[in-house]
Amino acid sequence: MSDFPTHDVESAPEKSKPLLEKSLKGFGMIPGLHAVMAEAPGVLEAYQKLHQLVLDSSFDNDEKTVVWQTINVENACHYCVPAHTGIAKMMEVSDDITNALRDEAPLPNDKLEALRTFTLAVINKNGNVSREDLEAFYNAGYKHRQVLEVILVLSQKTMSNYINHIAETPVDEPFKKFAWEKTR
Repeated sequence: MSDFPTHDVESAPEKSKPLLEKSLKGFGMIPGLHAVMAEAPGVLEAYQKLHQLVLDSSFDNDEKTVVWQTINVENACHYCVPAHTGIAKMMEVSDDITNALRDEAPLPNDKLEALRTFTLAVINKNGNVSREDLEAFYNAGYKHRQVLEVILVLSQKTMSNYINHIAETPVDEPFKKFAWEKTR
């Protein structure tokens, strides 16, 4: 078990208190990830800002879910896969998309599959994607902006996935019913 502290508004460092209040207001609870991140106020602030930037990206809810969950599944994040399953339900993403992502099965349409394939290429090639990777992404209807936004989401998810691995963040109660383990 990890020895990382989890904070509430009372126990958090002073600079994290308003950030946790923002989490509480936005989610109706303090997500465990935020409670861990609060130990380092700059980390929690950066994560919250990245999250807002992802929400404001050009991706629709299905596409955001594809990029988030592709990264979460590839990194085998025990916390983020269930959390983003619940978030996908709140965002009215179809269970077909969510289940395909969780199971690493084909997605219901070619454009979303191209998004997953490109996201995996960025991750697995450490950003050193080939011209062919880019052309396949562009041929699916994506542009330069979405290339950059995949990297934005990857930045956000790298923070959360790595912190959850190291801190062994327990899955929040509302998301426990979506528990997940990597099978491949």
